[in-house]
Amino acid sequence: MIAQAQDAMAIHSKLPDIGTTIFTRMSALAREHGAINLSQGFPDFPAPEGLRRALAHHALEGHNQYAPMIGEPALREQVAAQLQRFRGVTPDPVEEITIVPGATEGIFCAIMALVDRDDEVILLDPSYDSYEPAVRLAGGRAIHVPLIEDTFAVDWDHVSGALSSRTRMIVINSPHNPTGAVLSHSDLETLEELAELRDLLVVSDEVYEHLVFDGARHHSVLEYPALRSRSVTVYSFGKTYGVTGWKTGYCVAPPALTAELRKVHQFNCFVGVTPVQLALADFMAEDPDYPGTLPGFYQAKRDLLHRALANSRFRLRPSAGTYFQLLDYSDITDEPDHSLCERWTVEQGVASIPISIFYQAPPQQHYLRLCFAKQDEQLLRAAETLCRI
Repeated sequence: MIAQAQDAMAIHSKLPDIGTTIFTRMSALAREHGAINLSQGFPDFPAPEGLRRALAHHALEGHNQYAPMIGEPALREQVAAQLQRFRGVTPDPVEEITIVPGATEGIFCAIMALVDRDDEVILLDPSYDSYEPAVRLAGGRAIHVPLIEDTFAVDWDHVSGALSSRTRMIVINSPHNPTGAVLSHSDLETLEELAELRDLLVVSDEVYEHLVFDGARHHSVLEYPALRSRSVTVYSFGKTYGVTGWKTGYCVAPPALTAELRKVHQFNCFVGVTPVQLALADFMAEDPDYPGTLPGFYQAKRDLLHRALANSRFRLRPSAGTYFQLLDYSDITDEPDHSLCERWTVEQGVASIPISIFYQAPPQQHYLRLCFAKQDEQLLRAAETLCRI
């Protein structure tokens, strides 16, 4: 009888074509085969000791109950101070800053709060894999506009041509995962003009804001008044401070958008982790310039990987931002990237990510994404293996 009841139960999946994320699958495959994991984007070296000690302190002191729904006041004040230091803007810590348990949750809440049924949302492919599911769950429709092949710049004429009377939002990501591309001042000016003209909302994923290389700078939507007034900007403490497992980020938006985002946030995760928030606030107050050390630190790792792969058969264009590097393997094989990633993880012992999974309609490209936020020894070992291919 129980079996018959189970057979009769119909489950209508809201995401029938969505399985386990590629990051989970590749990391599991790397563990299974003892491969060097350059797939999932997390550092394999310790976070700052002062930050870790602050977490232990607050946990031991008993700061283990609910934080305020919008985030600990001390942390929101430090976020405002950091944005003033690095971006020249000072959001209101009460009305415009919300601490969330991870940037992915912040993006999800922003889309769920602001996208209505049948609204269209522009996504720039390759786009991070959480964007479209959030749009679909909100009842919206994702409109995929590919970035320019090879350079991964935005084709703004293509974006403009994809807009319709139902277009509600555009999601941007700079520095860009998975390609490492960085939006320019001109890009943001064009977006500002387009958003005003067509009354678009913007979700700006800026989780790698401090990881921009070769003397360039990050351009945030917060620095453009017309964009700031219609945007939810999302950041990640995990990416900045090397604590991805702490799953803590924050959203910055004008009061009206913040109010809507918080309505979803409070019924989703409700709050972030209290001792984590307090530890971050302490460390940011004690070392406010720490984010400024990151470009040089990660660029050195990028350059180490480039030098180590100089004699390989891969083509490389230096990543402009993030801690990801694309390898063009078109001189080696025409094998699809998703099967090649799995095969090389098993046979060569180096795990990477196929970028075709970030597209609705993948072009004829042959790229793998490597994470260089790893210890130098790991990068050199991986490069030695790749050079033998």
